[in-house]
Amino acid sequence: MMLQILLNLGIALVWTLLWTKYSILSFATGYIVGLGMLILLRSQFKEKLYIIKCWQVFELLVIFIKELIIANFIVVAQVLRPRLNIKPGIIAFPTELETGLQVTILANMISLTPGTLSMEVSPDNKTIYIHVFNIDDEEQIVKGIKESFEKRIKVVAG
Repeated sequence: MMLQILLNLGIALVWTLLWTKYSILSFATGYIVGLGMLILLRSQFKEKLYIIKCWQVFELLVIFIKELIIANFIVVAQVLRPRLNIKPGIIAFPTELETGLQVTILANMISLTPGTLSMEVSPDNKTIYIHVFNIDDEEQIVKGIKESFEKRIKVVAG
């Protein structure tokens, strides 16, 4: 991936130097031309194009921000009630992630989301123990984390 980024930046730099007037616009044009060349030559690379990986990271961040906003509203709504109507608890989240980096990213995303906190990861990295602000349906919580975060982390950090 780093080779692709360097190639794209090198093509953009050469493109910019070929013009008599150096500007951001000529560099951006060269960057787009370089990206087009990488797309045409994608069969020569072992891994996927880096722009696809960048898009996948962007998707993960958008989903994380969406979940963060929703969780904030849920926590605020619970806190502002005259009587707390919550059932806190700890759930064991079975993860299919394979590397320590993937598990760390997932645990941090869970901890950064209001209402949930990653407490511990099992020694084999297959279970994350999560303290949940309100356990209505444990299966729904596990399913939500798997569909929103785990699936995309597997793609991004795989």
